[in-house]
Amino acid sequence: MSPLPPLLWLQAFEAAARTLSFTAAGRELGVTQAAISQRIRLLEDRLGQKLFVRHPRSLTLTPAGQAWLPSIHDAFARLAEGTQEVFGAAPARAVTLRTTPVIQQSWLAPRLLAFHRAHPEVAVRLVSAIWPDDFGPQGADLEIRYGLGDWTDMEAVSLGDESLLPVCAPALAERLDEPADLAGHTLLHALGFATGWPNWLEQAGVAGLERHCSALNCDNQVMTLALASRGGGVALTHRRLLESRDDLVVPFALAVPSEERFWLVRPLRRSDHPDALLLWEWLQPTAA
Repeated sequence: MSPLPPLLWLQAFEAAARTLSFTAAGRELGVTQAAISQRIRLLEDRLGQKLFVRHPRSLTLTPAGQAWLPSIHDAFARLAEGTQEVFGAAPARAVTLRTTPVIQQSWLAPRLLAFHRAHPEVAVRLVSAIWPDDFGPQGADLEIRYGLGDWTDMEAVSLGDESLLPVCAPALAERLDEPADLAGHTLLHALGFATGWPNWLEQAGVAGLERHCSALNCDNQVMTLALASRGGGVALTHRRLLESRDDLVVPFALAVPSEERFWLVRPLRRSDHPDALLLWEWLQPTAA
């Protein structure tokens, strides 16, 4: 048996204790007076103590009910505060934007801050997507995705051509004059991308050099870039993700074009949400 009584019973007690009326509590919670009475009785049976003294035309709290009520009020207040903190004061009006953490940190953050300063009245809810399956037509007004832009039932606007290039900490870059110097160093691999280290090394004229390098494999670029910034190796990343970083440098000029790119996406079937349209237009490449 759960140590906590059902939430419906606790709601019935809180409303009845506050109004000192089963009828008023039922009206507030949208149920009958009999339903409130039954929930209170079940609650008292669970607790093994009476919470109310029933008078012919009124209610009073027992000493146990009076002692317990502040804890119930505090619990509901904490629940309300937590709900507002996570979902916002007006979740129905908030614009939900979903994208990967690396895009949030490296590209979106300055643009979203500028949008907030220009439109502080617009509530934005930012949701992280880690895996490709986290994206989808449900639950978000807008998304920033990576791929070929061929998603069905979605409108996709390219954020521009994309290329990949190596990055590392400045101290490591001083020891790298040409791609062949990567031999013996650690290559940081972000899994799940069509273009990776073997392709870049081939384009650089040192095909197969990865066999002479150590490897760290991560499932996201947040980690590869974090490791690279701490001198943990050389990461291959998208040029767009370097816009706001000053802890990484590019040791070689070669950037390999990628067929995949970043896209601003929204469902074709969508409700007319003026705030969502405002953010959609703000994030367009031409908005700059």
